[in-house]
Formats: sequence, C-alpha cells, structure tokens
Amino acid sequence: MNYYIGIDLGTSSCKGILVDRSGKIYKELSVSYPVMTPRDGWTEQDPALWLDAAKKIIKELSSGVERDVRALSVGGQMHGLVALDKDDRVIRPCILWNDGRCEKQTAYLNDVVGKERLSELTGNIAFAGFTAPKLLWMYEEEPENFKKIEKIMLPKDYLAYCLTGVHSTDYSDASGMLLVDVKNKRWSREMCEICHVKKEWLPRLYESYEVTGKVRPEFGLPDCLVTAGAGDNAAAAVGTGTVKDGSCNVSLGTSGTIFVSQDRFSVDGANALHSFAHANGKWHLMGCILTAASARKWWIEDVTGWGDYAADETAKNTESDVIFLPYLSGERSPHNDVRARGAFVGLSSTTTGREMSRAIMEGVAFALKDCLEVAKSNGVSPSETTLCGGGAKSGVWRQIIADVLEIPVNILATEQGPALGGAILAMVGAGEYRDVAEASGAIAKIASTVTPVKENFPYYEKKYEKFRRLYPAIKGALRDL
Repeated sequence: MNYYIGIDLGTSSCKGILVDRSGKIYKELSVSYPVMTPRDGWTEQDPALWLDAAKKIIKELSSGVERDVRALSVGGQMHGLVALDKDDRVIRPCILWNDGRCEKQTAYLNDVVGKERLSELTGNIAFAGFTAPKLLWMYEEEPENFKKIEKIMLPKDYLAYCLTGVHSTDYSDASGMLLVDVKNKRWSREMCEICHVKKEWLPRLYESYEVTGKVRPEFGLPDCLVTAGAGDNAAAAVGTGTVKDGSCNVSLGTSGTIFVSQDRFSVDGANALHSFAHANGKWHLMGCILTAASARKWWIEDVTGWGDYAADETAKNTESDVIFLPYLSGERSPHNDVRARGAFVGLSSTTTGREMSRAIMEGVAFALKDCLEVAKSNGVSPSETTLCGGGAKSGVWRQIIADVLEIPVNILATEQGPALGGAILAMVGAGEYRDVAEASGAIAKIASTVTPVKENFPYYEKKYEKFRRLYPAIKGALRDL
C-alpha cells in the first residue's frame, strides 16, 4: 500500500498525518513550539524548532512503513522571512506573518511607491504581514544581517529545503511575499529592485503539486518524493474541496479567512482582498482577519478564566446590542491597519458575560462578512461555504456564520486543514490522481450542513450595519491608544 504524509507547519505547532489514497488517516502527531515576542507587536520563531518537530513527526508517522511512504508535502504559515547566508545557515530568527514592526515600510510601499503601482506589479498592495516590508525593515534596521543574505525563503520552504536540499517555493505561498507578479506567475523584477532583492536570492517557483526533489537519506524515507506544497490557506482549501471556480471556504483558526477559488485572475477595486495563486494551478481571492478563534480563547481562558468552551455554548440563546470589534492584533482585510484595536461597544450595567461571549463570535462573523462583501462587489457571490479550523467545532458559531453570511455552511467529515491539503498535493505529485480537482473531490467529503435561519437575517443585517460603521467612527481614537 502507498502512504502519503501531509505536514502543517503552523505558528504554534507542527502537525503531520499519514494517509492512504482515500484520505484515511492512519497516524497523526502534533509537536508544539514557542513564539518569541522580543518587543510589543513583534513575533519571531527559530526555524530550528520546525525542523526538530518535523523530524519527530516523520519518524513517528513512518515507523514500520518507511518504504511505503511514496510522497510528502507541506502546507505552512505564510509571509514569514527566513534569510539564509552563503552556507544556507539562518541569519536571524524568522519574522512571522503576524509581526507588526513594518508599519513604516508598509506605508512607504503603499504611499510612496503607490498602491496603484503595487497592484499593477503584483495584483496586491502592501500589508504589514507580507514579506517585502520585512525585507525593507531588515535593510534599514539590520543592514549587517541584510548584507549576509544569499537566499530568501518562506517557512514551509525552509523546512522543505532541509528535507530535500532544494531551494524551492510554490506560487500560492510566494504570492504573499509581494515580490511575485501573481497574474503572470513570475518574480517581479521591479518589486525586487524596490526591495533591494537580488534575483539569485530567490528560489525556483513551482506549482504546488509539482515534485521538487526527494527526501534526503538521513530522514529514513527511501525514494519519498516531495512536492512544492502550499501556503496554509491554499493547502486548507485543497483539503476542504475548495478548488472549483466560485467555491468558498471559511477558516476559524488563530486568524480567520474567507477563501474563494477562481479560474481567472482578478483584483478588487480597493485591493482590500488578496489576489493570490491557488494550489490547484489557478487563483483565488482571500480576505484575512488577524483575530478569529484566538479572540474566543482570549475571552474564555485569559479574561474570564472560565476555561470551559462547552459551557460557553449557552451563548446560543443570548441576543443583545453589544458589538465586538475583533481587532486584538490590528487588522488586515479590509482595513489594513496595524494599529486597529479591539473594542466592546454598547455595554450597560446589565450586560452579562454570555452576551459579551456571543458578541465576540458575532464580531468575527461580521469581520468575515466585510471581506465577503468586497468579493461580491468584484462579481463573486458564493452560494455556500465549507467551514474549518478550531472555531468550527462550536455549534453556536457555525450557526452564527451561516446566519450572518446568509449561506449554508458545510461541515467536513474529516477536517485536517493544511495537513490534508499537503497530503493531497503529494498524491497528485506522485501520480495517484490526475490533478488537484480530482484528488480533492475524491477525498473531501461533507458530513453535515448548517442551514441559515432566514428569521435571523433582519437581526444580523441591522447589527452588521452598526458594526460596519463603528471602525471608521472610532479609528482615530483606537490609533491614539
């Protein structure tokens, strides 16, 4: 029997699964590691932690079937800057996707180079989490380190390099660097010049399902192929079956995304959404909010100390005028504001903790609706969506998402996020399936559907309009804080 390994290189942990061609999971393992915060708003990670975690995962998953593991692939956290020197050693800790230090560099790209020019060159504007602003920051703030650069890599690509010895990346992950002409799928010479990047620093670009090499002998997987892999959201979309034109997936992880697959490349008028390449060889629009399930964790574990997510499901019977702005870590789509902050609005002396808990779930749903409305203005109007991520385990939240977005929400039979997507890409690379659409369609199965309750639409439409007006009204005050 042939087996495939899918790896999800996350921000707080690395997860791996061992599956067969049907997607049946035989083993799975997760290894956690810390995030460093050297300053307020900064987030970094030691890439050596990823390799250590991957070694443990591969050894455990392949034990007893080493010769039967035909291929593996990695889906991983996007945008992180891994800079290597002439000996392929890591120069400094990786600056992560949710790091906020690049506000000045992001403003330079958007305001001096200009959003219109950036959109022409890459299909996107600058966001603080993207890789290009990080490179400009390193050029300005750490010139000695910048001079040492010989190769630039994204997190999952550095791990793949350690496994294969090949410098590679895929179009979906590289789209989030702001160095790629996404429409034409090539490195942008102009953007590299703007960011002081030499062409030889860049890895070769591949489609996500293309084979880049084989696993090195020291990892104990003889003749195991490695495919290019994908950014975590594109990999998760493959794992959820979101590969057909117009299909949609919502993810409620640490951050939240609304992901719409497209057969054609398009850009929304304000560049509020990301226009990226997809792991299936085509493209997608994606709105990313920086705080999703992490807001609920913050409330239940850190603020209230309840620590009981099941008990919090009693919020299903709670309606109130309390509104929550879920900008605990700044915001990306559609506001692009690293200084945005969270807020409860409409509190009174009778407000209960359960009302505030529900307001958090509603606030995240409203932020996702902000992104969906932009997609609709671009001619994309999904008729349904899949839902994945840790927050998808909440029955209350599932119903809120369905009612706020006003579309059915499909729950998957097996929800393994980027790890399953990685395994599917490995299967395609190994020739197990003809293409990503065939593989994803065969493996991603819907277990149940949450139907939106039409009677709730007026309530949420009215509340969303209030939510939508709040950020512009208090933006200045939030930034002053």
